[in-house]
Amino acid sequence: MRPRDERGQTTVLIVGFALVLAMAIAMVVDVSAAYLQRQGLDTVADGAALRAADLGATGEEVYGGGVPRGRLVLSADRIRSSVREHLAASGAYAKYPGLTFDIDIDPPSSTVTVHVTAPLDLPLTVPGSPEVATIGATGSAVVEAER
Repeated sequence: MRPRDERGQTTVLIVGFALVLAMAIAMVVDVSAAYLQRQGLDTVADGAALRAADLGATGEEVYGGGVPRGRLVLSADRIRSSVREHLAASGAYAKYPGLTFDIDIDPPSSTVTVHVTAPLDLPLTVPGSPEVATIGATGSAVVEAER
């Protein structure tokens, strides 16, 4: 019986290890990119929620006429337009193409919650990962008049 020739087995192991290492690097790069984009969207959502809570409850006219007595009334139309204007003015639509938002209003607590989502632009593609991924963030703010 002739002994088996094991030449070339090391090459197979090195190539296999290199593929696993390349996939791990791609995954780390993509996870880091997703984390950074989510952090940016957190900032966008928080800013939009603060702006919406302020202008959605009082409107621009309150600063000339004073804050009304009692609980401030939240206007869904004012909140939605405030968020849209803030996202446009802050450059969020340009920085995150495809950015969309949704709002939730809780009148008893005077809370405005803004949910933003955007397509996730991944620098590297890992086999088996989705073609199009989205990422989102949520920001909320409470508006309360104290006298």
